[in-house]
Amino acid sequence: MKAKNILLCAIGVYSLFMSSCQSKQTVLSTAPRWSEQKANDWYAPLPWMAGADYINADAINQIEMWSGDTYNHDQIDKELTWAEDLGFKTLRVYLSSVVYEHDPEGLKTRMDDFLNICQRHGIRPLFVFFDDCWNAESSYGKQPAPKPGIHNSGWVRDPSASLRKDTVSLYPKMEKYLKDILTTFKDDDRVLLWDLWNEPGNSNQGVRTLPMLKRVFEWAREVNPSQPLTSGVWRWNDEFAPLNAFQLQNSDVISYHNYKDVADHTECIKYMAMFNRPMFCTEYMARRDKSFFQTIMPLLKKHKVAAINWGFVAGKTNTIFAWSNPMPNVKEPPVWFHDILRQDGTPFSQEEVDCIKSLTKGK
Repeated sequence: MKAKNILLCAIGVYSLFMSSCQSKQTVLSTAPRWSEQKANDWYAPLPWMAGADYINADAINQIEMWSGDTYNHDQIDKELTWAEDLGFKTLRVYLSSVVYEHDPEGLKTRMDDFLNICQRHGIRPLFVFFDDCWNAESSYGKQPAPKPGIHNSGWVRDPSASLRKDTVSLYPKMEKYLKDILTTFKDDDRVLLWDLWNEPGNSNQGVRTLPMLKRVFEWAREVNPSQPLTSGVWRWNDEFAPLNAFQLQNSDVISYHNYKDVADHTECIKYMAMFNRPMFCTEYMARRDKSFFQTIMPLLKKHKVAAINWGFVAGKTNTIFAWSNPMPNVKEPPVWFHDILRQDGTPFSQEEVDCIKSLTKGK
């Protein structure tokens, strides 16, 4: 823990130094970031927000969730009925630039439908645009079947790794995608906030993601949506210090990922609180790694940190299996890694569900 404290302190000092210098490479000047007061005034009237990273159980990735042929209104409505029963107020949902490229108006129509479903169930989602995790390449059309026992075997990075080699072609396409979606929903009260990039630097990308991440924030600031912008910090080492600094300095609300135990997560919250902005934990809960609902959710509620765990209904993503522990010959691990409910709506653990409801519905 001592080593981590030193590292967090070093990253914090780096962030504050870069912010005070107002470096053009780190702090954007195209449009203002929300002030601390504006961010906190936005957050103050909200209830404590709990929810999950969501994809419907019959979709293996972002493309299958949002494509016209596979978007499943009824399945989503059924699953969000269960989310409402748990007392969830938000969901974190990944979009797809691949679907947008082939069917922009269809994607926006389906987003509107999804938001209507959410609204009926008292849920305000946050949307994620870009992602550095899992498979390097993607394609439109029929998606692969899940690989048995393999965590997120069909999840795809967005944009694909091969497209990033030609930024002259890539940037205009991604700018159009981001700005069109943001402009369409920029004043829509059904949307809670925008998460511009999930885990930038993952999949051995490192700081190579930083130039495009800066552009993404610039494009979003040009639209200037009424909802806040964020990108979550997730890796604490020297290599990621420039990414962390940029994310923390340019996010209206602070978001982060933590899959560790309660002691580690407590230290993380202490650090994030230094920035005096609303805090969203947009990924947590890995039973194998001692991140449990019973220990982490009360901690997050105590500090009014929005609690968004990975996974809701076990399905094609196979996230009941752990990242680094494939079980191709096992139908179901004895202890799920992520996820809460089976596909019939029954829980993996009734004790967990009772805990969740006591925190979301209790006084």
